[in-house]
Amino acid sequence: QVQLVESGGGLVQAGGSLRLSCAASGITFSRHIMAWFRQAPGKEREFVAAIRLSGSYTYYSDSVKGRFTITRDNAKNTVYLQMNSLKPEDTAVYYCTGRYSPYYSGGAYSAKDVNYWGQGTQVTVSS
Repeated sequence: QVQLVESGGGLVQAGGSLRLSCAASGITFSRHIMAWFRQAPGKEREFVAAIRLSGSYTYYSDSVKGRFTITRDNAKNTVYLQMNSLKPEDTAVYYCTGRYSPYYSGGAYSAKDVNYWGQGTQVTVSS
């Protein structure tokens, strides 16, 4: 049974930081591109950041570039999202995702290309 379990969400003031974690089980973690998506109220789910199998390459949406950092620890089957300089527009439910692929050439991808989803964790940024 595949499980992606997020943690670390919460309420923070604008300009603050949060670190999301996602522990994966039931998959060969090192063979999956890991990414974070988010969904704000009334909006479609959007790509935030992704990381290659080895962790050697990362890609970010323009809205978070320079503020968020995605990393992974294949020994712990865990992916992280460090979020700094948070803004009220970052308020959303954040989802950890896994996509089975031997290669990731970069760029954002659609939610329909994701194989596995976590249950989501709420991030709320107050102004």
